[in-house]
Amino acid sequence: MANFYTQAGFTNNLHINNSPSFYIQRTIENGTGKLTKDGSLVVTTGKHTGRSANDRYIVFSETTENTVWWDNNLNKMSSEEFTGLKNDVLEELKTKKDLYITERLVGACSTHNIGARLISSSPHHALFTYHLFRDSHREMTEKDFTILHLPEFNAPIKKYGNERETIVATCFDTKTTIIVGTFYAGEIKKSMFSVMNYDLTEDNVLPMHTGAAELPNGSSSLFFGLSGTGKTTLSTDEGTLLIGDDEHGLSDKGVFNFEGGCYAKTYELSFEKEPEIYKASNQFGALLENVTFDEATGRVDFNSKEITENGRASYPLSFIDERKESSTGSIPKNIFFLTADAFGVLPPVSKLDTEQAMFYFVLGYTAKLAGTEIGIKEPQATFSPCFGAPFMLRHPEVYAKLLGEYIKKYDINVWLVNTGWTKGPYGTGERFPLKTTRNIIRAIQNNELETVPFEKDPIFGLSSPLEVRDIPQNQLNALQSWDNQSAYIEQAQNLATSFHKQMKKFETFYQTNLEGTPIFARD
Repeated sequence: MANFYTQAGFTNNLHINNSPSFYIQRTIENGTGKLTKDGSLVVTTGKHTGRSANDRYIVFSETTENTVWWDNNLNKMSSEEFTGLKNDVLEELKTKKDLYITERLVGACSTHNIGARLISSSPHHALFTYHLFRDSHREMTEKDFTILHLPEFNAPIKKYGNERETIVATCFDTKTTIIVGTFYAGEIKKSMFSVMNYDLTEDNVLPMHTGAAELPNGSSSLFFGLSGTGKTTLSTDEGTLLIGDDEHGLSDKGVFNFEGGCYAKTYELSFEKEPEIYKASNQFGALLENVTFDEATGRVDFNSKEITENGRASYPLSFIDERKESSTGSIPKNIFFLTADAFGVLPPVSKLDTEQAMFYFVLGYTAKLAGTEIGIKEPQATFSPCFGAPFMLRHPEVYAKLLGEYIKKYDINVWLVNTGWTKGPYGTGERFPLKTTRNIIRAIQNNELETVPFEKDPIFGLSSPLEVRDIPQNQLNALQSWDNQSAYIEQAQNLATSFHKQMKKFETFYQTNLEGTPIFARD
């Protein structure tokens, strides 16, 4: 173990694979974090309170030239530029008195995983990897990745082909990721998951941005969804065992979690709504990023967005009582696509056939709300192919075809669940209560919809149940929930048209795989 660091020329104090309490103590001693009254470690990340989406680089080489989906807001970096960046970061790391190093694993499957070695100047980021990555049950090899993490280093503009001081760059040939110019811990997690999303397809394994849970009877459910749709909340439901809340792989052996922990959003977090997540976030060992903290009382205000709405809690899976110890599960019986439709026109639940499932998977629809971003005055449709495009390095059709193969091979049920609005759009309608969505999910998991009648929506071609436990029939039909039905039709047609405008970006894939999918006639 030490030979790797000696050969790299490190003569610093190397803190390798220390305990979480060590990293917490060092963070407090450095003055970069404080403990809450419940023992959680609170840190702030400066100007970067989320991912730097425009600063992601992949080294352009024979390996990546024809395999990476370059149109996915990915910047190309030459091997020479990457080498220059790597040399400068290594030299800067060597000037630090202390370096914090973890050697962890990404992937709960014994045959589909990668090692992730973090070398960082920051102790709380080492704690983050202790949570989000997994205990390593093997030695690191040349096939594993090294993450050089120097958040305080602001890259000189243009020196490495970069437009800003922040760089998140990955080289598949040297198995190295470099992160500089940002203290947001999520960059570490997503970089390694992007590597998994790229590598696993070569083994016919489907990588997924999804939550996963297991029922008492042993059947598994997957929850795809973008931020704010309920992915973490619904996969951490009472009475189910959490497999994981964010990133998974699906092979012929079943589902396996990439992570060793959770990275949950904390805005408006409460014990009443999400008891498991709340308890996990409020104990010694948990790491809270960018939450409002009163030093005098030691209290955290999860209802405040003074710093950001993207406050986060990271903690190990062991903090969740109802969890699957192995972080693996069976082939899923049900897959749920979650969308927060702010236009209020999608039904609360619809069952998708294989072609529709591939369509909505590539579509990756949800809506941004007024006020969530500068300049947004009313709801806007937003699309993220595969429900996680920023982390999918290959073209969406690679993942969609794999999904379709698994659906057909194992007869998996796929459901589109609207966790957004009903009775009208955002501002006039109302959002589906969490209780309603949970009732729908539980009814499906208990096989209650296998014998109820369904009806097909004439605009979207979606088949929706006419009966679901404890839910009024007019709530199951989006059209009937509106007082002004002509306004509904106009709104629904506009949304359906936007779906097809988005899918024109993938016209070849659409024509080859989805022609005839019963969704509102295209332009």
